[in-house]
Amino acid sequence: MPSPDDFDYSQVADDCQRDRKYAIYVGGTGQADVINKGGMLRGTEQSLIDLITEDEAGMLLTQRRTSVQIEILRRTLDAAAGRIDFLWMGEDLGTQIAPLISLELYRKTIRHIHQRFVDLAKSFDIPVMIHSCGSSSWAYNDFLEMGITVVDTLQPEAKEMAPEYLKRRFGGRLAFHGCISTAGPVATGTVRGTIEYCRKTLEIMMPGGGYCFAPTHQLQDNSPTENVLAMYDTARAYGKY
Repeated sequence: MPSPDDFDYSQVADDCQRDRKYAIYVGGTGQADVINKGGMLRGTEQSLIDLITEDEAGMLLTQRRTSVQIEILRRTLDAAAGRIDFLWMGEDLGTQIAPLISLELYRKTIRHIHQRFVDLAKSFDIPVMIHSCGSSSWAYNDFLEMGITVVDTLQPEAKEMAPEYLKRRFGGRLAFHGCISTAGPVATGTVRGTIEYCRKTLEIMMPGGGYCFAPTHQLQDNSPTENVLAMYDTARAYGKY
């Protein structure tokens, strides 16, 4: 296993100072995740079985991984001396059509792990954003209870992830980052279709604030350059800063 001692934290403060005109985060989509990284190490099927059966080896691996991550995070935040703006963590919890696991299983096996990261961020007085692909809004009330205030990815084609649904259910309580599908008009449509799609999303999500315009995930190489440019031009033309 890696050790927190393997890393050099001496340049963290200087790097933050250099990039101070940007929002600076620590972590990423692989921070605190259990299913994804567990799947990479033990296979996706076995990773899910580990959760259901509370397999001793799988649970020990998760415990060791997250303990290392927590300590690296703590040392990084210490070294930054208040210059980091938010923690970004992740856990993919949904397929396109349904939750990946039950809410009961999430609360039993994963939520307490995520809570450790949220609590550490709160101890440094920074907010938390969580990345979760697919149909994941079923977990948002738990996220709120835990102290997470921003949700990322927001695949609008997944079940109960449409902009209208998210804004109606969670607007004013959660901030949103994403919602511009990488499998929709930006990838498969025309420039006009892209503009109309992005403008409609902005009209739904902007009222009251709390929305950061962004693709649901990384744009893929099947997205025409002219559509990508139209997407960002639309944000500049119709978005608010």
